[in-house]
Amino acid sequence: MTTDPAAEYDLLSPESARDPHPVLHRMRREDPVHFSTRLRAWILTRYDDIAVALKDPRLTAGRLVAQIDRLPEEQRRQVEPLRNSIALWMGHTNNIDHVRMQGVFKKYFTPKIVEDLRPRAQAITDELIDAFMDRGECEVIEALAYPLPARVIADMLGVPAEDRDLLPRWSRAVSGVFRPLNIDNLLASQKNILEMSEYMRKTVQERRRAPQDDLISMLVAAQAEGAIQSEDEILANCVLLLFAGHETTAGLIGKGLFHLLDNPEQMAQLRANPDRLTNAIEEMLRFDGPALTTTRFSLEAIELGGKTIEANQLLFVVLGAGNRDPAHYPDPDRFDIGRSTARHLAFGQGMFYCLGAALARMEAQVCFSTLFRRVGEIRLQPAGAKWELRPPLSRGLDALPIAFERAS
Repeated sequence: MTTDPAAEYDLLSPESARDPHPVLHRMRREDPVHFSTRLRAWILTRYDDIAVALKDPRLTAGRLVAQIDRLPEEQRRQVEPLRNSIALWMGHTNNIDHVRMQGVFKKYFTPKIVEDLRPRAQAITDELIDAFMDRGECEVIEALAYPLPARVIADMLGVPAEDRDLLPRWSRAVSGVFRPLNIDNLLASQKNILEMSEYMRKTVQERRRAPQDDLISMLVAAQAEGAIQSEDEILANCVLLLFAGHETTAGLIGKGLFHLLDNPEQMAQLRANPDRLTNAIEEMLRFDGPALTTTRFSLEAIELGGKTIEANQLLFVVLGAGNRDPAHYPDPDRFDIGRSTARHLAFGQGMFYCLGAALARMEAQVCFSTLFRRVGEIRLQPAGAKWELRPPLSRGLDALPIAFERAS
């Protein structure tokens, strides 16, 4: 195991969270499979190593449960309900249970079903834009990027319209479990996960009595067939679906629009050539995808990039670093909606490839095409974008205030 140099790569500073790519480029050149003593984890920054790791069955998804189990005894007791719910999440169980649950959800996330959701996504997008059109300004995250996917997921889950705005609040609170663990974040997440679970339990029980054409009814049927093991497993994965689907699309829309505003020549190209939108969305995903990093846990010793990673080691698989590897993407720090982004890593690869990738792409297509059709010039407000820094190696876009003209 290679130890850190005297001046360790600075992965925890606000500067690295604000713009991680300088240190990631340096790591890729000097030590692309790097063990950080400060994080007690391996850091992967080279595209080829990341692609191998994502497909290796000896590396399982990073286990939040294992991290919670290492907390002091009193804190573990306080968050036991949260721990038990996370233990049922697809992607946070063992690989066998992950494949089982993935098979259930794949029956719903088909290309046809995603395409059938397009008219509903269009109606929601128009409704959201109507709400701020007369003002000539809005804060994109709150007004569009968050509520669009949340309302689509609410429809998928069968949540009544009058309750749909509960979901963004629950989703934001759940995000605490994906940040450096502390008891306050975990307790806040636990409160909201339990609230959502109890809310959805009523819907699950209603669908047992009277099935409908929605995701909950499909999950209830899967339990009756034995593919899902318990009602708690249904509820836990509804929570996961809300967070993963909501955060992924919100990040894609918010960051994507920010980088278009930050690169006005690319914005002009896209508005002049709307047929480039599909490729532009892929470049948004490559350049600054919703998740910079995912985690893996080694089930046994493996060789990777000339290093031996022993069993029971944590790995930070830095998708954003792989997506800016100059061996695969020339001039990788340039945002270019015309470049080929074939096989970028933003949604992962292999067993843990994001099931909601097609849904996120569809929602982003609807959102951007509708926004550009209905409004003219878009400007970032003087306050600028507001980022939440989440060391190590992560940040989220909290606010994107814009002003705009009506389309002529």
